[in-house]
Parts: sequence; structure tokens; C-alpha cells
Amino acid sequence: MIDWNHISHHIGEQSGKTFTPLYNQSIGGGCISSSYCLSDGERKFFVKINGADLFEMFEAEAAGLKRIADTATINAPRPICSGVVDRHAYLVLEYIALGGRPNGHQAGACLAALHSHTAAQFGWGQDNYIGSTPQPNNWCDRWVDFWRQRRLAFQLQLAAKRGYRGRLQQRGEQLLDLFPALIDHNPPPSLIHGDLWSGNLSYNVSGEPVIYDPAIYFADREAELAMTELFGGFPESFYRAYNNAWPLERGYAVRKVLYNLYHLLNHLNLFGGGYAGQALHSIDHLLAELGH
Repeated sequence: MIDWNHISHHIGEQSGKTFTPLYNQSIGGGCISSSYCLSDGERKFFVKINGADLFEMFEAEAAGLKRIADTATINAPRPICSGVVDRHAYLVLEYIALGGRPNGHQAGACLAALHSHTAAQFGWGQDNYIGSTPQPNNWCDRWVDFWRQRRLAFQLQLAAKRGYRGRLQQRGEQLLDLFPALIDHNPPPSLIHGDLWSGNLSYNVSGEPVIYDPAIYFADREAELAMTELFGGFPESFYRAYNNAWPLERGYAVRKVLYNLYHLLNHLNLFGGGYAGQALHSIDHLLAELGH
């Protein structure tokens, strides 16, 4: 049983106005957490519920949403409060009514504006999660070192622990030694959403883009664009607008495969199945580009 009284009292404390809900409505669509709309008839809040052991995941999500919202470049629900009560962790977010007409052009331009926010290093001030997989973000001066250690090597190690060894590990280790030759540009550390597929982008009732469920860090912005292409769902107008604002550099087509390998390995570790073949195919493709 979810303690809605405790959560409502916490909302009142953080918002500065007593909140006595009249109803809570379950909202479908979440893969990891249960989601609800909590309302007192005047105000609405979006509430995510999970087991108490996943409170750190909610804390990381809240930090990511706040960082994105603070840029004022693209809409993201602001965190209100979070906590643990009984056996449940909860995260309360600003409620944004969705369902407006998609505007890919505006979404692309807004994403380029988000990416214009940069840092001195690659990474983020805390670890977070990509889906339910931990995502290490320790700061790193060099992008190739960050991508090798914090992304590809980490996922390959998880895969080995799950029994995916043999050719995947052999070729993967070979790629770890050679792939820096594929990164022949000098990207600034751009703030990225980190898990931007079509399921994490929507539009509010005014047709403005809204992003959520982030896994943020400062990265080569191309890693973000690559993922938008991995599972489809983004219109051509999105990419035109992005490139008009900040054109992609030569060699992106190859780097895209390298960056999406991270997500294929993560899906392998989460779901298994055919992702092993897709990941190995990408590794073989990249090694062929390198003459191996």
C-alpha cells in the first residue's frame, strides 16, 4: 500500500502550500516504475513509485531533470520532492500535460541549444542510470578515455558477468585498443540527455518538445544524435533543424556506430536475446573500418 498521505504532506512542505489530494490516477507507459497523476482538483503532480532500494535511481533522475530544466533550452519536468516511505521510493515531478502536435523542427533546434551548454571535462558529478543499469560518470579530461572506460569497457564487463564471452569479448577487447583512431575530431563536453529515444520525447499541449527519463552527462553531442537514430521515431525535420543550428562533423556516420554500440551492449545486458548478434556485428563493422 502506497502511503499517499506521507507523499502529499511532503509535496505541501516543498511547494509551500498544503496539498490534500482528491484522487490518484495510474498512468501507463513506464517500463521500470509505476506512475501516477496526483491531484487536489487545482494542482497536479506526476509521481513515480518503485521499491525503496531504487531511491538512488530517483535521486539521480531528479538531478538530471533539474540540470536540463535549468538550461531553459527545452522543457523537462522539474522535480518537486523525493523520498522513501515504508517499502516504497517516490519521485514527485511537475505535471506537464502532453498530447500536442509534434514539432520535430523545434525539437531539433532545442536539442542543439541544450548541447551548447558545456563543461570543462567529460562526465557528470554523480553516477546515474541508463534504464536500470548503473552508469558511471567520473570526470575525465579526454573523451576517448571516458568512452573507453566509462562506457564500452564497463558494458563489456557486465556482459562477461552475464555469460556473454567468447568472440564478443575477444573482438570487443580488440576494439577498446583501436577505436580512438575513429574519433578524429575534438568535441567539446556538451550536456546531453543521455537516453534520448522516441519514448523519452513528447510534446506539451502547446506543441513544445518535452524530454524526460534522462541519463545525463557531458559528452560528445554526437553520442546523443546517434541514439536518436538507433530505434527510429525522429522525423527528418528534427535532423534538419539540428544541423542548421550546429552541423555535424565529417566522420559522424562511423562514430555513430561506435556510440550506439554502448546502447546495444546495454540492451544485451538488460534483455539478452538478439542484441548479442547486433553488438558483435557493430564491433566487426568498426574493426573493419580500422583494417581489422
